[in-house]
Amino acid sequence: MITAHPTGTREQWLAARLELLEAEKEHTRRGDELARRRQELPWVPVEKDYRFETAAGAASLRDLFGGRSQLLVYHFMFGPDFTGGCPSCTAIADGFNGFVIHLEHHDVALVAVSRAPITQLEAYRRRMGWTFPWASSLDSNFNYDFNTSITEAQQRSGSVDYNYRPVDTTWLENPDAQGAAAQFAAMAGTDIATFTRERPGMSAFAVQDGVVFHTYSTYARGLDGLWGMYQWLDRAPKGRNEAAGPWWRRRDEY
Repeated sequence: MITAHPTGTREQWLAARLELLEAEKEHTRRGDELARRRQELPWVPVEKDYRFETAAGAASLRDLFGGRSQLLVYHFMFGPDFTGGCPSCTAIADGFNGFVIHLEHHDVALVAVSRAPITQLEAYRRRMGWTFPWASSLDSNFNYDFNTSITEAQQRSGSVDYNYRPVDTTWLENPDAQGAAAQFAAMAGTDIATFTRERPGMSAFAVQDGVVFHTYSTYARGLDGLWGMYQWLDRAPKGRNEAAGPWWRRRDEY
């Protein structure tokens, strides 16, 4: 039951809603501008020959395009020492699984990439009932080069680069055993340090005249807009309502 919230008449609600509508329209216009600026970023040639394993066998980065000119990669937190995927990445993947086919018919491939072996990824994909393509980057530096994986030595150094900024890792010397990282690490079948050596993100690529280019990457809360569940919760009466910490589970664990 919702309590301690202002109430009012329909007229008062409508006046407030119209005021909010102007702010929403401005937010939409701002979002359109940001989308345009993303597309105006310079393209950087990808010089390394990254190799992946897929359900169909070995693949190059260009192979992941599947004959299309654009590729979106979701960097899914699933390390080689995990027994299951990150619950948050799993919730995000639940959202994009259904619209991959629409992107494919708009000249855009969407592929998840993780460092776990392809056999583990395929088993987890079957468990979750997903159909999107998934590739293992276990034997390449792809995740490291695109800032979604770090080494144990980097982690122990006390600071790593993530989301284009230095991020403190000294908290791992005395982690909160009841915190979100500990909860999700346990759900992924690993410890906090191992779990947090993988990071979520998404990267965009284009191929032109046979050359693959990196065009965009985003991390951390830059992924909020790709998390379909959050877009709905932001419109619910109580919003995300996460004061008590992370509440979500894999959809077969509720």
